[in-house]
Amino acid sequence: MNGELTMRLEGIRPLPVEELNDLCDRAEDRRESGPVTVRVTGVPADGWSKDLTVGLVSKWERAVRRFERLGRLTVAAGSGDCAGPALDVLLAADVRIVAPGTRLLLSLVGGGTWPGMTVYRLTRQAGTAGIRRAVLLGAPIEADRALALNLVDEVSEDPAATLAGLAEAAGALDGTEMAIRRQLMFEAGSTTFEDALGAHLAAADRALRWEAVS
Repeated sequence: MNGELTMRLEGIRPLPVEELNDLCDRAEDRRESGPVTVRVTGVPADGWSKDLTVGLVSKWERAVRRFERLGRLTVAAGSGDCAGPALDVLLAADVRIVAPGTRLLLSLVGGGTWPGMTVYRLTRQAGTAGIRRAVLLGAPIEADRALALNLVDEVSEDPAATLAGLAEAAGALDGTEMAIRRQLMFEAGSTTFEDALGAHLAAADRALRWEAVS
């Protein structure tokens, strides 16, 4: 599909800040429609946090947030065990597809699970009750459980076919309009109706203007 961008991210590797920022650069430089797809898998190796610094973690979290706010549809296709960077990007994507047998896990460090923004996204998306054992005890979230918690959108025997359908659908979407709707969703959980009304009316006005000239 014209404009489609793809990347493979292995969770076993150290935080791939440069690779993810490069993907975002390419997505922002290329104004075509089409999804940005990241294939994720893997769990950080033992001792993965040995050379980490808070500064590097901050850079990684900013890169993930940048991916999360791209003006294009973002898709994550997961397989196997997904933890660390693989899980971070999966949870930040607009659409999440996993193969049967996929498991979502928090990385382990310092005698417990990694207390990064993965915990924030899991809690915001699934609620405290749904992910308590994963966060406190490191219990894996199996694919079917992740689907029930709405952490993933589909468990597919044929992810390639699902991705092809998404690429076709994304080709008709305007990136700016997608980004506006994503932001409206992000803000809905922390904004009152009265405060949100103005932003939604502005978005509606944009849509009506676009419809009038199309």
